[in-house]
Amino acid sequence: MTPDQIKEHLKQVKYPGFSRDIVSFGLVRSAALVDGTAKVSLGLTTTDPKVPLQLKREVDKCLRAIPGVKETIIDVAVTAPKAQPAGGNLGGNQAAPTGIKHSVAIASGKGGVGKSTFAVNLACALAQLGALQGRPGRVGLMDCDIYGPSVPLMMGIQGRPEVDGDALVPIEKHGVKVMSMGFLVDDNTPVVWRGPMIMKTIQQFVQNVKWGELDVLLIDLPPGTGDAQLSLVQTLPLDGAVLVTTPQTAATNVARKGGLMFQKVNVPILGVAENMSWFVDPAGQKHPLFGSGGGILTAEKLGTTLLGQVPLIPAIREGGDQGAPVVVADPQGLAGDTFRTIAQSLLDRLAQPKRPAS
Repeated sequence: MTPDQIKEHLKQVKYPGFSRDIVSFGLVRSAALVDGTAKVSLGLTTTDPKVPLQLKREVDKCLRAIPGVKETIIDVAVTAPKAQPAGGNLGGNQAAPTGIKHSVAIASGKGGVGKSTFAVNLACALAQLGALQGRPGRVGLMDCDIYGPSVPLMMGIQGRPEVDGDALVPIEKHGVKVMSMGFLVDDNTPVVWRGPMIMKTIQQFVQNVKWGELDVLLIDLPPGTGDAQLSLVQTLPLDGAVLVTTPQTAATNVARKGGLMFQKVNVPILGVAENMSWFVDPAGQKHPLFGSGGGILTAEKLGTTLLGQVPLIPAIREGGDQGAPVVVADPQGLAGDTFRTIAQSLLDRLAQPKRPAS
């Protein structure tokens, strides 16, 4: 059996807490089968002592299931990650672009909870707060939802970014600098990529975009805990993540898992935002269509805070479809006030002394 054949078997072994296997992640240094003994060498960068032990057990189990394997020798070399402001390291070299003060991931475990709509309005709210403080144009929004980029539509942006030297220039609107895969592909062109191409794109969005001076860069991630999430924490030191969920258990359970993923890679959870918390009918009566209490419960389980609750308001959806975020279209309305309150809470959290992820 060749080393490549052994590695094919090892693709069954996932990195703890993630959907990506240890082979595609580049952790398998060597593999061989000699006289019935399978020898595998792994290289990890982690501070969690449980990870090497768990991987060693999983690799041993995988190897012993291969016909002809009688014994196993598994060498796990562990190195500590280099000190960095925040954000995990599973083996990548992280370097924050010059000029970006804070980088925050906007994430959800489950799709359909309004994460991108939330990210767009939060970015616009942050831009409004910055303008009031005499710091306009210092908010960025990086759309890392590679397969379904919706930020250009919601921000009302069309066209292609300009190129300055070897770098892309983000398109600015509503006081927010935006970069998205949606700028680079046609609407009718599906993105069918494997992990390495996703990683390369995210690296380029971080390192080859002229973001300039930013107080906050928001990164809109796709749902789940896959390649985009792993690529981001390898590429950019994150100051933290905000989890978006709706109140019902089906969403909060998955959001909690997403939060645990960030904690595993040492990214602090800055807070939970509950979306579609309730609907208010014309008579002023609140209707919790998706249940109640899920956001605060998720925050408590993750040891963080509830940043705010966003009501189910038709104008929020309409603003996204029309390219006029509700924070911009109706800044004095309930939705605008809600997003600015959440934005201020996020800024307050970012201003606190750095704490290690729990």
